Amino acid sequence: MVGKSRRKTLIGIICAILVLILSCQGCTRFVPNVSEQKITTATTEGSLVAEFLDVDQADCELIYLPDGKVMLIDAGNRGDGDEIVAYLNSKDITKIDYLIATHPHADHIGGMADVINTFEIGAIYAPRVARDDTPTSKTYEDFLLAIKNKGLKIKGVAPSNQPAITTGDCGIYFFSPNSADYDELNNYSVTVKITYGIHSFLFMGDAERLSEDEMLGAGYNLSADVLKVGHHGSDSSSGKEFLKAVDPDYAVISCGADNKYNHPHKKTLNALKKIKVLRTDLDNTIIFMADGKTKNGLKFTTKNPTVVD
Repeated sequence: MVGKSRRKTLIGIICAILVLILSCQGCTRFVPNVSEQKITTATTEGSLVAEFLDVDQADCELIYLPDGKVMLIDAGNRGDGDEIVAYLNSKDITKIDYLIATHPHADHIGGMADVINTFEIGAIYAPRVARDDTPTSKTYEDFLLAIKNKGLKIKGVAPSNQPAITTGDCGIYFFSPNSADYDELNNYSVTVKITYGIHSFLFMGDAERLSEDEMLGAGYNLSADVLKVGHHGSDSSSGKEFLKAVDPDYAVISCGADNKYNHPHKKTLNALKKIKVLRTDLDNTIIFMADGKTKNGLKFTTKNPTVVD
């Protein structure tokens, strides 16, 4: 029979362990199993769903259109391809109807070759880069080779206030690049706007202020409920007049925890202080769902797993 003093000791140990477990749970991110947050084209019919994937210091956005079609904008860093493919497979995706490579930097096209090699691809969009600026990296070469081996071709981008793609009740617009040659490769970024009823999303890639100013000068309808902030929240993007034109309710920043670039920049965060800011380094993967009908019909959740460790 256990004595009173020993029972008290055991109870104390058990309580200490419970406190430790509970305190640890409060210190770590909630990362549920993928199946607990599973979204498929079947379950999203009638809504537009945009996932801003947590791919560390890189970009990748997965969009389910209301008519069941799928768009992927960028694909993380080189080496992220296997994990992005696994994530797409976990969502029962077999075809990417619209694949958009915003620009040739490796943190945007890193996993593109794996995606192209694995899934059926409808159309691929990417900017036409001036010959002198064409990258010679292995990542870019793999991207082009995957396209060639599939017998596919890159579609050009023509910025306009008219939709480049109309699918179901959605309009898909391209607003940049607006010049043929840039000193900074980031400014070749394809800017994508998706509208669905009263809701809209604007995806900036790494477009910097020069590109933002060109879009403002062209008179494009930049207003959007959700803004994917340009260049990971760098101070080279998100100018005052541009943000005024977009006037978003939400801003999403894709960046890695404690990254060497110090993204997002304090100046950018200060410019966004009146807007609800979500960050993949803090919130993991961020999912928006829009019904296209009511103000309250735009919702988001951040309880989703990290896609790339």
